[in-house]
Amino acid sequence: MEKGIRISEADEAPYLPLLDHDNSHLEDSQLNLLGYKRQISRRLGSLSNFAMTFSIMSVLSGPSTTFGTVLQFGGTVTLIYGWLIAGFFSFTVGLSMAEICSSYPTSGGLYYWSGMLGGDKWGPFASWLTGWFNIAGQWAVTTSVDFSLAQLIQVIILLSTGGKSGGGYEASKYVVIVIHAGILLIHAIINSLSISFLSFFGQVAAAWNILGVFILMILIPTVATEKASAKFVFTHFNTDNGEGIHSKLYIFVLGLLMSQYTLTGYDASAHMTEETKNADKNGPRGIISAIGVSIVVGWAYLLGITFAVTDIPQLLSSDNDAGGYAIAEVFYQAFKSRYGNGIGGIICLGVVAVAIFFCGMSSLTSNSRMAYAFSRDGAMPFSSLWHKVNKQEVPVNAVWLSAVIAICMALPSLGSLVAFQAMVSIATIGLYIAYAIPIFFRVTLARKSFVHGPFNLGRFGILVGWVSVLWVATITVLFSLPVAYPITKDTLNYTPVAVGGLFILTVSSWIISGRHWFKGPITNIDV
Repeated sequence: MEKGIRISEADEAPYLPLLDHDNSHLEDSQLNLLGYKRQISRRLGSLSNFAMTFSIMSVLSGPSTTFGTVLQFGGTVTLIYGWLIAGFFSFTVGLSMAEICSSYPTSGGLYYWSGMLGGDKWGPFASWLTGWFNIAGQWAVTTSVDFSLAQLIQVIILLSTGGKSGGGYEASKYVVIVIHAGILLIHAIINSLSISFLSFFGQVAAAWNILGVFILMILIPTVATEKASAKFVFTHFNTDNGEGIHSKLYIFVLGLLMSQYTLTGYDASAHMTEETKNADKNGPRGIISAIGVSIVVGWAYLLGITFAVTDIPQLLSSDNDAGGYAIAEVFYQAFKSRYGNGIGGIICLGVVAVAIFFCGMSSLTSNSRMAYAFSRDGAMPFSSLWHKVNKQEVPVNAVWLSAVIAICMALPSLGSLVAFQAMVSIATIGLYIAYAIPIFFRVTLARKSFVHGPFNLGRFGILVGWVSVLWVATITVLFSLPVAYPITKDTLNYTPVAVGGLFILTVSSWIISGRHWFKGPITNIDV
């Protein structure tokens, strides 16, 4: 582990505001007070920080890739209202995180916050637990995003060669895994470039998501010859899920996963703060604005597309042209019904595919910054290797480490999609647990000692914090419930196994090894 000193409550410096927008030395001074010297350039502005996070949340990718799941569990009611419910509570979590980010703008983000807010007694363990849940969750996000892109590419190929009913080419699971690895290779190459290039790609991605949403939400229902009524869109509840579940409340809860899965990843703004100008202001702004814009734009997208949904069983049937890929079938049939072919629908799927590509790219960026920061504090095996930066001041080793791990995490799909889906469930539950830990310490141990930054919730900080913690506790239980009855080895929800396994591994490694040498965030400033 790199030599350094533990930043304890006793020697934690008071918050230093960044008053001069043109003087980077003040920002470096604040970073020094937090325990670190600058190693990567501050080239991101407020728009770029927002764009990177917004492209990770990607309102085109999350809802599109999980569209069929929500139609199965609740239908249009879950789509429309579930998004708003998950959006509201995600916004409260984001507000709490933004308040903490404003005080501690470092690439470590969540695990650094836990280390500071947990104090000398609980800080090291809290930091360890948060860090491993955060980085494992991010690896799972990168894996699931790029794997979903590989699956969508396979569907586009299927439709382009005639569809399932027309004898189209349906790629094997081995081809899909090769496509997935190829996508990650491209993302790793892009992420090895200067942050200036990533900033440009991030802004293009944000614009692509917003423009893509408004084009598709208008185009698809306009082209479709059959449209759903407003009553169907706002009141139809699908209970015919084929999984033996009949309770409407239970079905609705299971359908919430799509919304919650999409509304994750906004910790990216925190992980990019050491590359962001005026980080104590622009980091929190990135978190809040990315969530807020995603809620509004995502709801508009779901609303528009849902007006083209008229036959849910047909969209979910594995015998349709898209092989049961619901959103692809909606797009394809909308154009086929009017023009006699689905070429326009395939092009629309291409728009979604590009958005997912950008999402995976930005996810790897955030992932690598977390690995860089965590290894800088000596928490990862071979830490000295992962926090090195190249001539462009990019943690290139951390980039390639994250890409390789994401490739490996997709390999279980060759044996069992059930096991793979359980593993990537860490992408939602694991990340939200990591979000909740520092918030919990903010509203308990650090309730009176917490020093506010420029962005703060004032007297509402404690209330919003508790709402955030309780919501995370709720969804952790809800998303661990069985998704099919009767329960067998093929229908069991392995989410609690995956998340519980991560918890056991993390705590065991702490007891056996980590507690003897990991003291939480350490300074890399020579003392």
